[in-house]
Amino acid sequence: MGRRLYGAYSGTVVYTTVPLSLYVLLPQVCYRKGIILTMEAIIHGFQLFQQGGPVMYLLLACSLFAVYIGIERAIFFAQMDAGKAFANKFYTYMKFHKAAQAKQLAADSNGGLPLILNDVFEGQGGAEWKAFIEMQSGIFISRLRSHLYYLSVIVTLAPLLGLLGTISGMIRSFSIFNVQSGQAIAITGGIGEALIATAFGLCVAILALVIHSYFTQRLDRIITDMELCFSALETMDQKEGQ
Repeated sequence: MGRRLYGAYSGTVVYTTVPLSLYVLLPQVCYRKGIILTMEAIIHGFQLFQQGGPVMYLLLACSLFAVYIGIERAIFFAQMDAGKAFANKFYTYMKFHKAAQAKQLAADSNGGLPLILNDVFEGQGGAEWKAFIEMQSGIFISRLRSHLYYLSVIVTLAPLLGLLGTISGMIRSFSIFNVQSGQAIAITGGIGEALIATAFGLCVAILALVIHSYFTQRLDRIITDMELCFSALETMDQKEGQ
């Protein structure tokens, strides 16, 4: 059974000879072809990983650890970061002497900064509330910085591990000069191993660097929000003391 098409200029009807079964089988063929290509890519990647040498397992562990830290920090920051909008709204309330609204905002919001501000409004710290804020903010910032140090270690360590793989591969390449047969293949394989380890080490370092930079930027913004809110509290306290 064919499909009817109309000519572009003559207006005549043209019947194609493409069977309808092809329209049914074509998606299945493409799907199977996609699976085959995916499996071939996985096998090829596994072969490259094995050619990289023992250092590749250390680099794989570093990459998995970096991803774990990224996921763990993303969840923690989502829970603890009140957002820029909260800081701006709190500052506006305090600027126009709306302490009641600012207190209610801190009580209704989630995050580390609203919790500290709510404790201050509840009277914790007493007359030494400035020292209380400094202590609590230090604890909060240290919790935000937790595990980020390991990312900076991975950024430095991964290229060094890749370089170690490069050196070991080159040593293996030039150690077969006394072999009578297959020298060219062995030397090429050793150089390939060296390049694979170096490339994978750089990829791991780039991944860790991106994650570290992202959360460092978020940490700096949270610290800026904290300073904004604390300065508003201090300014209002000074005006009330005059």
